[in-house]
Amino acid sequence: MRQKTFGGAGGRIPSICARLERCAVFADVGCDHGYCTQYMLKNGLCDRAVISDISAKSLSKAQALLSGYISQGRLSCVCCDGLAGVGNADLVLIAGMGGEETVKILREGYIPPSFVFQPMRNAEMLRAYLLSKGCAIEEDNIFRDGKFYFIIKGRARGGTANYSAAELAFGRDSLKNPLIKEFLTEEEGKIEAWLARPMSGESRAELIGRLNFLKGVHCGEIK
Repeated sequence: MRQKTFGGAGGRIPSICARLERCAVFADVGCDHGYCTQYMLKNGLCDRAVISDISAKSLSKAQALLSGYISQGRLSCVCCDGLAGVGNADLVLIAGMGGEETVKILREGYIPPSFVFQPMRNAEMLRAYLLSKGCAIEEDNIFRDGKFYFIIKGRARGGTANYSAAELAFGRDSLKNPLIKEFLTEEEGKIEAWLARPMSGESRAELIGRLNFLKGVHCGEIK
């Protein structure tokens, strides 16, 4: 079997690409440099692809990298906001955006048949939205490439059993991953450092509540 190859980027990109499966039409929304699309096309994992970005400058970087596939007619490039103009795709990747922004894109567009999302923040908002729409979440995990990242893979239909509070906050598979202990320790340290600074009583109470939740998950008291 031919070995799959990656583009010239660090560990975050291979971690995302490892979750991408064979499809007819692949779309990378907010494609940035286009490394994930390069991976799909180079390894024959899609018949054709669409890249989009709201920034023409960012899109131009991906166009330069993937110019050969554009000339072959295997790749379309769209400068647009979210899924507007992308059309229907079997598998959609949205990586590097906030969870709230990803939810906005899905609300204004559509939930693709298959998806891989790598939210940079507010992942719990994205999880809650996908669950509310009856999506099947197949993997909801954590990985590390210098910093910690959450990654969510699934399908538009099939449903997933209700998440617990800890699963909603950090991902069902993440809680079984040894990395979660490191993540929680790091987050607890950040909050403890913030609590040493002057702040309003309301802000302090909010941070203490967050810290107690993290510690509860860490020790297994909160599932």
